[in-house]
Amino acid sequence: MNLDDKKAIVSELATVAASAHSAVAAEYRGLSVAQMTDLRRQARTTGVYLRVVKNNLAKRAIEGTDFACMQPELQGPLILAFSEEEPGSAARLVKNFAKENDQLKVRLVSFGGQLMGANDLDRLASLPTRDEALSQLLATMKAPLDKFARTVNEVPGKLVRTVAAIRDQKQAA
Repeated sequence: MNLDDKKAIVSELATVAASAHSAVAAEYRGLSVAQMTDLRRQARTTGVYLRVVKNNLAKRAIEGTDFACMQPELQGPLILAFSEEEPGSAARLVKNFAKENDQLKVRLVSFGGQLMGANDLDRLASLPTRDEALSQLLATMKAPLDKFARTVNEVPGKLVRTVAAIRDQKQAA
């Protein structure tokens, strides 16, 4: 690989890292080509930027971004996954793929400029997607209105039940 190719890779990776929400670095030693292809296909469909890059190039690319905390730990054969659309998408992708393929071992997780351990992958993967977060927000905003409507509706409902009970009592007598 010549210098221009390396500069292009660093530039591309720096652009992605500057706009990404979170990053996951995993050791891919032992995965077959078919498994890597499957991982890349899944990444494309979930909005995750996935790349195998030499560690020195990766260190240069993430310098000055929120993921600079990963620099000292970038060692060995690693695949980098950046969440471009949702904060937890890269973590979900790697977590689900690692369930099926034991060779993929999570080494680093970074979110919000903080380096987290591999055991924090589950916590990041459990973040809701954008649609889920919006539906939770709407449900929270809607709950007081629903409760108010039920409370206001209860008064006439109770009156109707009371009148019906009196009517049934008079008919029985």
